[in-house]
Amino acid sequence: MFSSFFETARNSPFRTPFGRVQCDASKSIAPIAADPQPVEGRQIAAAAAAVPVAADHSTSCEFGSTKYFMLCGIGGILSCGTTHTFVVPLDLVKCRLQVDSAKYKNLVHGFKVTVAEEGSRGLAKGWFPTLLGYSAQGLCKFGLYELFKVKYADIIGEENAYLYRTSLYLAASASAEFFADIALAPFEAAKVKIQTVPGFANNFREAVPKMLKEEGVNAFYKGLVPLWMRQIPYTMMKFACFERTVELLYKYVVPKPRAECSKGEQLVVTFAAGYIAGVFCAVVSHPADVVVSKLNQTKGASAASIAKSLGFMGMWNGLTPRIIMIGTLTALQWFIYDGVKVALGIPRPPPPEMPASLKAKQKGN
Repeated sequence: MFSSFFETARNSPFRTPFGRVQCDASKSIAPIAADPQPVEGRQIAAAAAAVPVAADHSTSCEFGSTKYFMLCGIGGILSCGTTHTFVVPLDLVKCRLQVDSAKYKNLVHGFKVTVAEEGSRGLAKGWFPTLLGYSAQGLCKFGLYELFKVKYADIIGEENAYLYRTSLYLAASASAEFFADIALAPFEAAKVKIQTVPGFANNFREAVPKMLKEEGVNAFYKGLVPLWMRQIPYTMMKFACFERTVELLYKYVVPKPRAECSKGEQLVVTFAAGYIAGVFCAVVSHPADVVVSKLNQTKGASAASIAKSLGFMGMWNGLTPRIIMIGTLTALQWFIYDGVKVALGIPRPPPPEMPASLKAKQKGN
């Protein structure tokens, strides 16, 4: 799968999210009207200058179209569903550290106890609801993020979309995650039950009817509010911090302009930026993550009572494995998402640039 991504990337005029399209100066270009209007095939990124470009027939859809948002959602499914399923063993031990720190003393000890009691297969508990839940979440997270980013940019205008692009990323990602968590909540509740309540259920098929019988539909959504508290700050940090970290790395760390970097060098920067963003994501959202784990483990409890019983220090149980998990996840998700965009021919506009109208205003001042 990934070999096709690299092959496609080598032949694509939009090889990376950081590359620049090179124009052939020898070819004649038709004069541009003083007030150009949108034309078919034009790709205008949120917060980017409206620069006329020729129609790109290598893409499978038009930027900002319904098909574009749907394909971005597919990228989100593959990005989030696969990566979260891949780290299920680490997530399982992290959850158990959060709900029973007396038994599972640290990350290594947690793995040893789990394998000793349940065998190596025990580390895979909860993989199916993880796959379903985070695939649904990824669909909404990335698909709706792209949608809200374009719509909010249209509302505030081109100049403000550039000047306040960080706020734009934060608002779009928060809006997308609100709906993504509604899709995730039932699967997350079942996963935590399977992983943290001994003898409750061995798989998703067994867990669902038991949860319905004991607590009704509320069993699947009682953790929604703390899930919002965990995931919305996480996602806001994930998108905004990633974008800004990439800019800072190229400005202060990478010794040459990103246009001169090879594909491999750009991937290193992407992975590094994703990991750095992931560390911040983990720290910001961790207390709420602990509450979610304890809430879904304990019948009849509320988020407030769980937080009170844990205390301040208890809210940070399992932080180390979560930093490792979220840092790796975030870095891999950006890589996979970008690879899917290349493979499916989804338009990938260039980075934001100052609009010509704003440049003119600055010169006038």
